[in-house]
Amino acid sequence: MNWGTKLLIGMGSFMAFIITLAVLMIRSGSDDLVDKDYYQKGIEYDKDYARKSQMQKDQAEPEISIGDSIRIVFNKPMTGTVRFLHPSDTKKDRIVSLNSGIGKKIALPLSDIAEGHWKLIIEWKSDAKEYLFEKNITIH
Repeated sequence: MNWGTKLLIGMGSFMAFIITLAVLMIRSGSDDLVDKDYYQKGIEYDKDYARKSQMQKDQAEPEISIGDSIRIVFNKPMTGTVRFLHPSDTKKDRIVSLNSGIGKKIALPLSDIAEGHWKLIIEWKSDAKEYLFEKNITIH
């Protein structure tokens, strides 16, 4: 075999490799680097930023402790929701409604929450002000 034949075989192999990668890229259905609802999240970013800033301004960050249950202590009575987001499995995500009544403390049982790392997002309203708090937690 001379060098011309080797050159054609090498070039043909390279072209086949590139075509195979192009076909695999076109066949893939999802782009994992982009959220499905990125547009809506972009619109709501200002609202979330304002609620986080309001929490810091009013020094309303809740105290969170984890034991047999998750205990959350707020500065004032409140109503809202807490979202448990599991980073590797969205089927495990949970949303729980909160209402402290006239008190400031809430205890959430851990019976339906799996062990591992979670992102905790608390959204609440107190004295006609809205707040947002995010924290990464580990449940043992």
